[in-house]
Order: sequence, then C-alpha cells, then structure tokens
Amino acid sequence: MKLLNLLAFVLLFATSSFSQTTIYSSSNGIAIKGYDPVAYFTQQAAVEGNDLFTQEWSGTKWKFSSQANLDLFKTMPEKYAPQFGGYCAYGCSENHKSPTDPKAFTIVNDKLYLNYNLKVKEMWIKDTATRIPAAIAYWKTL
Repeated sequence: MKLLNLLAFVLLFATSSFSQTTIYSSSNGIAIKGYDPVAYFTQQAAVEGNDLFTQEWSGTKWKFSSQANLDLFKTMPEKYAPQFGGYCAYGCSENHKSPTDPKAFTIVNDKLYLNYNLKVKEMWIKDTATRIPAAIAYWKTL
C-alpha cells in the first residue's frame, strides 16, 4: 500500500514537473540525433528525419520524416518528445544523465523513453515499473 501511495504521489507531481520547459539533449542543436520523434509512435520504429521537415521547439531543432509527422508534432509536442529531456531513462533512474542511441527506445504508457544503447534498453525493459518512478523523482534535480 505504501508503494502504491508513493507511486501515486510521484505521478501526481510528475505532470507539473514536466510542464516546465525542458532543455532537450541534442547533438549540434538537433534533438534525438535527427530522428523523427513522431515515427516512434506511428511506425514503432526509429526513423531518421529529413532536413525538409523541421521544427524549432523548446530551444532545440526537431527533424521529421514527413510533413504529416511534423504536423502531428506541432499539435502536441509534449506527447511525442522523449521523457527526461531525451537523456537515457535508465541513467536518469540511477540519478545521472547519459546520452542515448535513437534506436534504443521503448514506449511505455504512451511515452517515449530513450536509452544509452540496446543492452541498457534490455535492462530498462525488465523493470520499468520501478525505474520510471525513480527516474521521475531524480529528474527534478538532474
């Protein structure tokens, strides 16, 4: 019961912490190393973006593989942007920021999580129920 109450408390305040402007991890000012954040949801794949379809949002340039994906992002960027500023979700659950491999991704409860590499992704997948609340709690101070 205590764990359930703690989880509810963390989730309640997670919304307010994520509503603040997040500075996203970027390579040369480009989020997710140029991969399309919407494609993770619509194609369940890591798809490289195209220079023809870009959007500046939250201080970072985002690339998309199509105009349709760019348009979806414009309607709800928070829905498609990766959690924890695009840093490794597993690393955040361990209280540190790490870069990510755009191909090491998961979608849990309609949220995009990136990981350092595919091996770390496998560790992440095994315990998202514990790691997500831990990462949310640590993210406030990272």
